[in-house]
Amino acid sequence: MKKGQVLEGKIAEVLFPNKCVTIVEGEEKPVIVKNGIAGQRVRLSVNKIRKGRAEGRILEVLEKSPLEIASPCPHFADCGGCTYQNLPYEAQLALKEQQVKKLLDEVCPEYVFEGILGSPEQSGYRNKMEFSFGDEYFGGPLALGMHKRGSFYDIVTVSGCRIVDEDFRRILACVLDYFRETQTPFYHKLRHTGYLRHLLVRKAKKTGEILIDLVTTSRLELPGAEDDAAQEKEAVPRIGESENAQGCAAQEDETVQRTGESENTQGCAAQEDETVPRIGESENAQENGGQTGAALLQGLAERLRALQLDGTIAGILHTVNDSLADVIKSDRTDILYGKDFFYEELLGLRFKISPFSFFQTNSLGAEVLYDRARSYVGETKDKTIFDLYSGTGTIAQILAPVARKVVGVEIVEEAVAAAKENAAANGLDNCEFLAGDVLKVIDSVEEKPDIIVLDPPRDGIHPKALEKIGAHIRAKRMIYISCKPTSLARDLAELQKYGYQVDRVCCVDMFPGSVHVETVCELALKENQQNDQ
Repeated sequence: MKKGQVLEGKIAEVLFPNKCVTIVEGEEKPVIVKNGIAGQRVRLSVNKIRKGRAEGRILEVLEKSPLEIASPCPHFADCGGCTYQNLPYEAQLALKEQQVKKLLDEVCPEYVFEGILGSPEQSGYRNKMEFSFGDEYFGGPLALGMHKRGSFYDIVTVSGCRIVDEDFRRILACVLDYFRETQTPFYHKLRHTGYLRHLLVRKAKKTGEILIDLVTTSRLELPGAEDDAAQEKEAVPRIGESENAQGCAAQEDETVQRTGESENTQGCAAQEDETVPRIGESENAQENGGQTGAALLQGLAERLRALQLDGTIAGILHTVNDSLADVIKSDRTDILYGKDFFYEELLGLRFKISPFSFFQTNSLGAEVLYDRARSYVGETKDKTIFDLYSGTGTIAQILAPVARKVVGVEIVEEAVAAAKENAAANGLDNCEFLAGDVLKVIDSVEEKPDIIVLDPPRDGIHPKALEKIGAHIRAKRMIYISCKPTSLARDLAELQKYGYQVDRVCCVDMFPGSVHVETVCELALKENQQNDQ
């Protein structure tokens, strides 16, 4: 087998995440490809051979799998967002269950595997989407949607996306039409020029409230526009602005509010680059048929507010992001209409969500996940629970009614502030939230936990933090919630070295059509280890 060789083979199995083991007749080792289904016969090219392992790319499906169906999404062949949409939902669940069990069987000698729980909705389930601006091919018309499969630059306009509801599709079409009409340029990631970057849309499943956030660079050049921003005052009241900047605030235009401003953008507006059109510029800065940023954004807000939607728009925002990284972040966020938050409800509790808050993207699926986690915790009115990597405190607050006390630890200070606010609004007085690194903060907590809940980022728990939790804190029971089975398997192997055993495991499908799956594990400190505490 050589790099560049074209071969034919049959996909024997699909491992997490999206690794298709393809058997090639006459070859000793399989070729790993992506985006296939077990049972397909494919033509592939070998792209890489490393340490005896071959990786390739599917060129053509020669024979369909018996499991295969037509995808309900018109963009499935091009969009890189969903991988399993050409499988019946029951087959998707079976595949994810099999993938997780295979990984855990390799590291856990004995445990009860409780299978997988499906999502209450298989389409229209997402409450958040981050769409990207670009073009579908070099020099093509403006596109707004998801990255094309296998491409960093090309964008597929996903006007028929099936994992969101009709309101998302209406908003996407409205925004795309508007910026095509105004001939507004998108941000070119190679040249670092242009204006439009992303469109963030969030919609609460229970309340129907919608947040729309347009993410752009700070530089706008429209056909026919004159750059007169240097003659304009850029003074808009900023929420959270440092005190030494307030002296300049009196000079600013008070027609726009700013929220969530990052520290590196705080300070006197007079020190900012005044050659860039910004929100808050007056409309009389238009000349020769051009538009200022303020007029352009106001036009967008009016167009969006005129839409006939099933939900209700709570806020329309504009975020400036001049970072070179292709991620959504805020240098400055302005409110164009309404407010910069909405409320969602989970398991009888109410949560305030801002544009950049972490919140599970499948609200109804999250209720299934957290209900299973709560059942694993059990009735613990006299127990203290530590919720490590607590984010905005969703799990901590859901567990609070069945615990004496819950202590949440999270490194992101904004998330901790949101957790405290939500807990107070929900009338929960037995929750405490601490900001800082888990590795350092848990030493400062005098009270020791009876139960620890772990809900780390995708890459799992840092080895030093894992040692601190397993070897020193040594709670009698742990609940581990994971969104990446490979990280989970690695961490469970380590925790067993510290005397823990995995008692039971359940998967929850939060992302129908995709390769992702959540897993809830219950661990207990072995009885012969408890005397060592």
